Amino acid sequence: MNFNLTEEQLAMQAAYRAFAEKEVAPLAEAMDETEKFDLGLLKKLHDAGLMRIPYAAEYGGEGGDYIYYALCVEELSKVDASTGITVSVHTSLACSCLDSFGSPGTKEKYLRPLLAGGKTGCYGLTEPGAGSDAAGQQTVAVLDGDSYVINGSKIFTTNAQFADVFILFAMTDKSLGTKGISAFVIDGDTPGIKVGENIRRMGIRGASNCEVYYENVRVPAANLLGKEGEGFKIAMKALDAGRIGVAAQALGIAQGALDLAVAYVKERQQFGKPIAAFQNTQFKIADLQTQIDAARLLVYRAAAAKSAGAPYGSYAAMAKLTASRTANDVAREAVQMLGGYGYCREYGAERKLRDAKITEIYEGTSEVMKMVIAGSLRLG
Repeated sequence: MNFNLTEEQLAMQAAYRAFAEKEVAPLAEAMDETEKFDLGLLKKLHDAGLMRIPYAAEYGGEGGDYIYYALCVEELSKVDASTGITVSVHTSLACSCLDSFGSPGTKEKYLRPLLAGGKTGCYGLTEPGAGSDAAGQQTVAVLDGDSYVINGSKIFTTNAQFADVFILFAMTDKSLGTKGISAFVIDGDTPGIKVGENIRRMGIRGASNCEVYYENVRVPAANLLGKEGEGFKIAMKALDAGRIGVAAQALGIAQGALDLAVAYVKERQQFGKPIAAFQNTQFKIADLQTQIDAARLLVYRAAAAKSAGAPYGSYAAMAKLTASRTANDVAREAVQMLGGYGYCREYGAERKLRDAKITEIYEGTSEVMKMVIAGSLRLG
């Protein structure tokens, strides 16, 4: 059992960190303030290969694994959680559905452009009245000749404003509950798709997150992923992978918040010496770094299990549950250590706290993570 990253992983981690510090950090505050993701940065993410890390070179991927991917999302999220989730949704959700369930022709048409062609994907599962309960969704797909006609809406669709490819889940047979859900891949410029305004949010404000409306959207039957009725299975498999991405995002938020606080307490003078010299501050930082490192081990374990082709659903749930809780704990304490300055937007600590909260909610709430973990223990 080896807890150390390889030399190659360390080198790539350093490269991800350098990209984040050079390309992302200077834009993070402005993206948060304007609530708009920088499309120039999106192009750089594609050009640098950061949107295709864990996929095979056969379809234009980098040929890496989920450990490399988790390292990337962590480093990006240290400086900007909005960038972290933009990469995560494209990679873990949109691309994974195509990679796992797309036919060779579908992969060539849709996956290759997402990996090597600078195109971006999004994932539409959640609806205004259907969050954790996917069977409550109202979007329907009706077969009409050689096409499906889709009507309904999705909410909280990350990347929607600039997505080229939409992964969509819709009911093909409402009477079957979750077994009546099917998955589709749709061109973003298909007539009938309307992307609403960016939803105003507490955190990850730089990311694109919108309601999307589907009105008589005609999709070729060949764009069905898997078979009719397999949509719920497809969605849940993608979310398992997505939880590793969100856990890595939360890990990055936590470490970024603590790094910011440590830099501050080393400089801030009170009572004739730096705050960092006080044992109370030292003990607090020691506790927080220990929490972060414990979460990091869970995140890397989940990523390693997925990379090895081993069962990882419960590991991903544990990683997300712990890392998201840690992100909130650390970000809150970072604000406290900065005092009044922590409450000011220009110092960046309050943004970490706002960004941290969503990691306990999206891609499965903390309560759902506990259900997944308990289910894996066969308690009932």
